Amino acid sequence: MIKINHVEKHYGKRSLWGPKPKPIIKDVSLDCPVDEAIAIIGESGSGKSTLSRMILGIERPDKGTVTLNDQPMYKKKVRRHQIGVVFQDYTSSLHPFQTVRDILFEVMCQCDKQSTDEMEGAAKTLLEEVGLSEDFLDKYPNMLSGGEAQRVAIARAICINPTYILFDEAISALDMSIQTQILDLLKRLKHTRHLSYIFITHDIQAATYLCDRLVIFKDGQIDEQIATRDLHTTTNAYTQALIDKQLSF
Repeated sequence: MIKINHVEKHYGKRSLWGPKPKPIIKDVSLDCPVDEAIAIIGESGSGKSTLSRMILGIERPDKGTVTLNDQPMYKKKVRRHQIGVVFQDYTSSLHPFQTVRDILFEVMCQCDKQSTDEMEGAAKTLLEEVGLSEDFLDKYPNMLSGGEAQRVAIARAICINPTYILFDEAISALDMSIQTQILDLLKRLKHTRHLSYIFITHDIQAATYLCDRLVIFKDGQIDEQIATRDLHTTTNAYTQALIDKQLSF
């Protein structure tokens, strides 16, 4: 299980005369159990992306710990093959000079020793899982639509057979109709592959569609945690403001 324990993060250098470092994450604790889909919801500047980088081990907290099965997440050997990631910017997350085949093969080579024929078969299966035909193996990222590129990014994420996948605003750049298709795909993959999701988003509507639990993030800290099925009972003012802004009951 991923555990976030009393995490704090500041930006800016400490100096005798200068301003104090700015707190970005303030004493955040959160458990992310296996087989659960958790949404971390917040507006721009709330600190949710900083938290996602610490979950991925890209940044270390100034205080507190982020662990996977009680081991520190910043150690590559701990998180390797355990957590996949899908970013918002599909145009830069896929190498522009690699075909889809190259992109998937690169990850496969890091995971298991397989023959070229075995990797070819696995790549075709992965594309089928995300709703793409094998014809896409020879395409470059600039030949893909936004939705197709995100499907490739999802295929790359599940390629390592992870326990968790973190989505960092992964659908926000897509058209609304494509967003719905991707969310349906993620729901299906969660069921068929028994995946656990950490869904970083500003979109409470998408979060309620996909996730079991909602973590409302505001000003670098958790403002509320609530089961999706109980969202209609919330009395939290900020959560209600997000609902009023995005949902119509």
